[in-house]
Amino acid sequence: MARENSSKSGRAAKRRLPAAEAARIEAIFARLAASNPEPKGELYYTNPFTLLVAVVLSAQATDAGVNKATPALFAAADTPEKMVALGEDRVREAIKTIGLFRTKAKNVVALSQLLIERHGGEVPQDRDALTALPGVGRKTANVVLNIAFHQPTIAVDTHIFRVSNRLPLAKGTTPEAVEKGLEAVVPEKYLLHAHHWLILHGRYICKARKPECGRCILYELCRFKEKTA
Repeated sequence: MARENSSKSGRAAKRRLPAAEAARIEAIFARLAASNPEPKGELYYTNPFTLLVAVVLSAQATDAGVNKATPALFAAADTPEKMVALGEDRVREAIKTIGLFRTKAKNVVALSQLLIERHGGEVPQDRDALTALPGVGRKTANVVLNIAFHQPTIAVDTHIFRVSNRLPLAKGTTPEAVEKGLEAVVPEKYLLHAHHWLILHGRYICKARKPECGRCILYELCRFKEKTA
């Protein structure tokens, strides 16, 4: 199949889909957009730096759990300089209710120091620069690029991985494969918000154990063989 050139951002080239499949995917995102035109992430943050820290803290933890700890932390340290001054011991105390808090406190202080040394205290708008920071993987970088800098990235968490394979939109055995697959099939006009729509759909409707198919707006567009209702 012919492929369009990929963008300079490194996104996967768009796939040329059969007309019926392209129409189905268009309809899926049109419905998601109509139901939630301006989807938002659920982590508390005040600027790109605190967003980066919040996403690092959210690894293997719930957004709700992170949101209980971060307001006080960010009131004390909302810049890399303040976080380094706060120090690992005090950061650890502030986030002790979050899983893996010792490692996360170490990473938060270390990444803050590197932001000062390498980026003038600013959060870089580049995936490679972000993933070079302690505790920052591809998914975390994509979340920051999308929310803080409005780049059309897709951060594949467990919810997106499940929804994309179930509907299906893009099948894959790894998060990165699903990410590239989604970039190739999601219509350009929906890419900016695609990751939020899919996360929220997976979190509240297309749940892992008991998907709530009876109230799913995508029911007749879904090909999941085990869907209920």
